[in-house]
Amino acid sequence: MPDSLRIGIIGAGVAGMSAAWDLTRAGHEVHLFEAEAHVGGLAGGFKDEGWDWWMEKFYHHWFETDRDILTLLSEIGKSDQVLFPRPKTSYWLDGQIYRSEMNASLFGLPLSWLALFRMGLAGAYLKFLASDWHSLEKVTADSWMRRWMGEEAYQRLWRPLLIGKFADRYDQVNMAWLWARIRTRSLRLGIYRGGFQAFLDALAEAITARGAHIHLNAPVQSIRMQDGRPVLSVPGGDQTFDRVLSTSSPALLLRLAPDLKPTPYGQQVAGLQSIGALCVVLALKQSLLTDGTYWLNLPAASADKRANPFPFLALVEHTNFMDRAHYGGDVLVYCGDYVPADHEYFQLSEADLIARFLPALSKVNPAFKPDWIRKSWVWRAPYAQPVPGVNHSGRIPPLKTPLPGVYWASMSQVYPWDRGTNFAVEIGRRAAREMLSSM
Repeated sequence: MPDSLRIGIIGAGVAGMSAAWDLTRAGHEVHLFEAEAHVGGLAGGFKDEGWDWWMEKFYHHWFETDRDILTLLSEIGKSDQVLFPRPKTSYWLDGQIYRSEMNASLFGLPLSWLALFRMGLAGAYLKFLASDWHSLEKVTADSWMRRWMGEEAYQRLWRPLLIGKFADRYDQVNMAWLWARIRTRSLRLGIYRGGFQAFLDALAEAITARGAHIHLNAPVQSIRMQDGRPVLSVPGGDQTFDRVLSTSSPALLLRLAPDLKPTPYGQQVAGLQSIGALCVVLALKQSLLTDGTYWLNLPAASADKRANPFPFLALVEHTNFMDRAHYGGDVLVYCGDYVPADHEYFQLSEADLIARFLPALSKVNPAFKPDWIRKSWVWRAPYAQPVPGVNHSGRIPPLKTPLPGVYWASMSQVYPWDRGTNFAVEIGRRAAREMLSSM
């Protein structure tokens, strides 16, 4: 085997570029194929006229515990570009906004003292003491929270959030998933100066400086084997590689590599469940969440969006986190939700989806009028959030596929951690290590 390998990576998102960083530093020839016009994938952003900073299509932030992304930023010399302010996160309860963080603010919630005490003890256990996530994945979050948080706190706070996130599958999600979210969360939230797209462009610049080749507007059509080596069908013709890494969704992996479908590995991939995400982003002329809240959790009582007081899960006023001066003075608000890929939210026109969401804004701020809106955008992604059931770790396919030289690294494999840029870095670099060790 030659010392230098020719490696193809499908997707120039965070995972793909993180793998490329390590592979190029090891002296290999790396080609990344990205279907979009910009690098970034789900972490990518957009910029309107008059804005200095990028805005994320789907809201993102880092935690102070995100060591993988912080390590990578240090390696590419960009640590000084990270900001960690402490924004206000809140919960809508009984028609009011309550600050709701894992600290003393919990005691301001309209719950009994017993419920608050139990929730505080259980929260502290999950945050600081629990470490055996394998035992937690044997039970659902629904059953664990009922038992240890208590019915009052669970029914009033946690169950509505789980329903809002996973709809009718809320009682199937295992407790290890919820533990991981609580474990990694910090009060200070991080962002890159200029927005996440600025970070993605900096990472792309770093890997190209090391010799990587990024091909934009270059969707891969298939992965096939020829003479024991993987071949990618890309714009301009077929290209043969020594190794291939796909960072695609499970469904796209099976479409690109149909030879995987009949294998036990392919059946594992096909069995992974996930839901999609969407965001309506509004540029407003004045503030909506005037109490300074950045993130407002909105409760759901039913999997039927029409039966809930709010038709989406989270209301995020980004400019209560970052100065609106970075965005030409616009107040920027996300209306975000998670729904299955076959949900009507993916079928509605952009205008109809916005019309469905707008009445909820008047519930939060009665002064809101549609003429506050300067401009709007709608972003939708059918693959955005894995749904991990009980004993999920036994269902996750390894990074190495049965096809010689072909690897797969996706958000469906970062479990028990949740999807996000930090764990995209981790799994991309882990895939690179496996590819290198196979030499």
